Amino acid sequence: MKTAISIPAPIFHAAEQLAQRNGVSRSELYTRAIATYLKAHQGDGVTQRLDEVYAMQESATSAPIDPVIHALQRRSLPQEEW
Repeated sequence: MKTAISIPAPIFHAAEQLAQRNGVSRSELYTRAIATYLKAHQGDGVTQRLDEVYAMQESATSAPIDPVIHALQRRSLPQEEW
């Protein structure tokens, strides 16, 4: 599919040089770059949607979570350093 986009001149020239060095067409270079970007961002929004789902569940139930079940859930999760 053909498309027209605007790219700042310095980025365009750098991309042209990279395509030439790698022996690929401009279209191939841009296709690879966009595919990499899409793959890196494919999970965006998942956390937000999960938060929304859990918020709906919490508001739909008036009973608090059983403390024993809560403790078991916390122990089942691996400890991670942030």
